[in-house]
Amino acid sequence: MTLPTAQMEAVLRIAGELKDKPGALIPILHGIQDELGYVPPEAVPVIADVLNLTRAEVHGVVTFYHDFRSEAPRPSHPEDLPGGILPVHWKRRADQPCEGASRVDFHHTTKDNKFTLEPVYCLGNCALSPAVMLDGEVHGRVTAERFNSILKELGDVRGAK
Repeated sequence: MTLPTAQMEAVLRIAGELKDKPGALIPILHGIQDELGYVPPEAVPVIADVLNLTRAEVHGVVTFYHDFRSEAPRPSHPEDLPGGILPVHWKRRADQPCEGASRVDFHHTTKDNKFTLEPVYCLGNCALSPAVMLDGEVHGRVTAERFNSILKELGDVRGAK
């Protein structure tokens, strides 16, 4: 599968603009994801060629960092909850992250298409587990009530715009 012309042009433009920056791979990946909403797998060989890297090196970075997506854009409010290797604190406190999140399985989106539940290995907030990341902000010691309050607040902010 090949990228649509507009996406390929965006990948080439971003890679060309940022290729001379120190550690250019990460800024290029962020630039592509910011513009396209994700890093298409078809962009990996293009980026590798521009930076004189192997496809494996680029693919490894895309798949290592949970911030990079290799699938179509996600809804406006991703919910990232620690998964995979769950912090012990999380397991001791609850089987489910909280009532609001339990209505959505990992890698699925709510019916209103506003939230997606994605597991991550670490949010760096084990001391305040269970933790959740919403719109890039980490929240610790999240109970069902607090989780629902955060969602309501985000909904109110989004609804006001």
